[in-house]
Amino acid sequence: MPEYGRNVLKMVKNLKQIEDRQKRTQQARAVVRVMELLNPQVHAVEDWEHKLWDHLFVIAGYDLDVDSPYPVPSPEDRQVPPMRIPLRTKPIKATHYGRNIESIIDLIASEPEGEQKNTMLRRLAFYMRQQYLIWNKDSVDDSTIFHDIEVLSDGRIKVPEGLSISRLPQDGNYNRPGMILTEFAPRKQFNKRPNFYRNKKR
Repeated sequence: MPEYGRNVLKMVKNLKQIEDRQKRTQQARAVVRVMELLNPQVHAVEDWEHKLWDHLFVIAGYDLDVDSPYPVPSPEDRQVPPMRIPLRTKPIKATHYGRNIESIIDLIASEPEGEQKNTMLRRLAFYMRQQYLIWNKDSVDDSTIFHDIEVLSDGRIKVPEGLSISRLPQDGNYNRPGMILTEFAPRKQFNKRPNFYRNKKR
């Protein structure tokens, strides 16, 4: 166990060579004390002394014959696989939109019909259009975005006729997250003195 270091490992090896059981137990308590000093953050754990004794037996390879104040652990105790936590997730239908878009669509689908729902749809479609241009770099019609909304909602949303998205600049530069820009703005000329210094009388 690296948190205790190689010297503790040597101490445990020497501990196992002590023939007298009472003396071996006494020295084991001293080793546990050293382990406590080397790993003081163990005090934040409940029943920390029990944990130190378990670590002592782990370092010793589970064959240390001493009078432990706690039950002696076994290798099987550390081989228990962690309990699986069920996650209530479903596959993303459209990866270029993301899971959050599907959550927003579920929210809008539960809204009553009206102008507020149409406003939410228009703003959602505007954002989805941006996401589409980030990943595809091609122009996209409003009908495509609205069709995607209806498909992602499993038919729960019917986009009203006449609803449109505010137009985005066709020459806009939309970059994928994490991409490095290859074009940089011109450098600022810091060598020129401001007008304040030019006009100041010497």
